[in-house]
Amino acid sequence: MGQDQRRPAGRSVVRQAFVTSIPVMAGYIVLGIGFGILLRDAGYGVLWAFAMSLLIYAGSMQYVGVSLLSGGASILTAALTTVMVNARHLFYSISMIGRYRDAGKYKPYLIFALTDETYSLLCDGAAPEGADPDLYRFLVSAFDQCYWVTGSVLGSVLGAALPFSTAGIEFSMTALFIASFTQQWLDSHDHTPAVVGLAGSLACLVLFGPENFLIPAMLVITLTLTVLRPRLRGKGAAE
Repeated sequence: MGQDQRRPAGRSVVRQAFVTSIPVMAGYIVLGIGFGILLRDAGYGVLWAFAMSLLIYAGSMQYVGVSLLSGGASILTAALTTVMVNARHLFYSISMIGRYRDAGKYKPYLIFALTDETYSLLCDGAAPEGADPDLYRFLVSAFDQCYWVTGSVLGSVLGAALPFSTAGIEFSMTALFIASFTQQWLDSHDHTPAVVGLAGSLACLVLFGPENFLIPAMLVITLTLTVLRPRLRGKGAAE
């Protein structure tokens, strides 16, 4: 009897995780296709697309990685570029430390698979009632990566079979960030964090330029939200 009860519960968690991940599915498959096409255009086939999306799994960095590979960049250049492009992960992942601390066997993969979009799905800490929250977060993360890998492989195959112009494909990651921001704006009652993020980013863009604004912007946003945290927490409790 206990075993029969656990099986439906397990299927329910999988279903809930899949439903949660649906907003990311369309974006990741399309963006993955774009990456696969770019990679194929640079001379790297389907195995490269599969391996990079499985082992690296860093959307914007994979797009940049195409240029690094085709340009013959050194290991040092690739490492420094990766740190710069993915530096934002250091900031937003801080809020997940408490949730991931006791995740047990799921913890390594949860850390590896914490992309921008997966973070947007899991940052509120919500999980289906009665479900293991660590399993739920693991499944959401795994579904998201499956979409990305699938898109990358499809893009590589399509790039080999059909002629494509790759002009402008790099903008697709920016488009996904804009879509995620818009959805969070519509779902949130308090727009203070979003306004702080926009204002801080624009100010640092003007001060430091497009090549160097990212890390200063993250620092400004983090410090500002830290100062505003008591007020934001009080407002959330009042609502």
